[in-house]
Amino acid sequence: MSKQKLRAIIAGLALLNLLTILIFVIWPFIASKITLGEETAAKIGSKDISREAWINELEKRYGKDVLEEMVDKEVVGQAAKKYKVTISEDEVDRELKMMKTMYGTAGQNLSKSKAQWKQEIQSNLLLEKLLTKDVTVSEATMEDYYENNKDIYRIPTTYHISQITTSTKDQAEQIIKELNKGVSFPVLAMEKSLDEFTANQGGDMGYISQDNEQISKAYISAAEKLKVGNWSQPVETDEGWAVLYLHEKIDGRQYSYKEVKEQIRRQKALEQIQAPVSGKIFWDEFDVDWVYGSEDQK
Repeated sequence: MSKQKLRAIIAGLALLNLLTILIFVIWPFIASKITLGEETAAKIGSKDISREAWINELEKRYGKDVLEEMVDKEVVGQAAKKYKVTISEDEVDRELKMMKTMYGTAGQNLSKSKAQWKQEIQSNLLLEKLLTKDVTVSEATMEDYYENNKDIYRIPTTYHISQITTSTKDQAEQIIKELNKGVSFPVLAMEKSLDEFTANQGGDMGYISQDNEQISKAYISAAEKLKVGNWSQPVETDEGWAVLYLHEKIDGRQYSYKEVKEQIRRQKALEQIQAPVSGKIFWDEFDVDWVYGSEDQK
């Protein structure tokens, strides 16, 4: 999968995550209020915003996108069964690792579980494989592409870490004492870390490696010595001191041509057919009927 497609998947996952929150967090709240028979969602002075107006606005803004995403996922699943298209666990794991090492960002771990990420990646790979199942790409084309783009299929050793930053070593040591007493790392990060951006994420910095030029080498050195689930001793930085926590380590490797051959085939095949990577192409085949009307399926 190309870097451009990885960016597209991440953007799609971020949107889907927002829409999922709206549906599964806000909607149950709305439903509970409906059950209770309350009619007003908000009151501003003498002006009321009705629950019905609120629900209609939510559906108008997000309802179509959420439903379309759900339909696409179901259509892709049914098409995969019909055409006996499968994606191996190794393919999903490789894409997940490449996504994390290339684009892992702060807060990512908080918004999506590993199972959710893998499910979304599998659905996207199934769709690519379905769209390209009848397209032939020569062995020479695939081998040439691999030889000229080996770096795409190399992942560096990468660490998913959180940080709590302080101005002095004594403060960092005090943080460690509180951690040893059982205080939650995210809670301490939100309360005491000087880095406001990661503090708001419970200290989460995302995935870092030596390929990240903006990451302090001291952070990489400290992460290399940590075991997953442990925090570091005070780490000196250009701005002060930090305590790091290691969530996950991904060992670096260069994937062989054999391992990524099918991935390259799909990519080159998609370039040949120049079709949008969308499940809508199968909607007519699987008799999709939805509330927004048949004109939106074209």
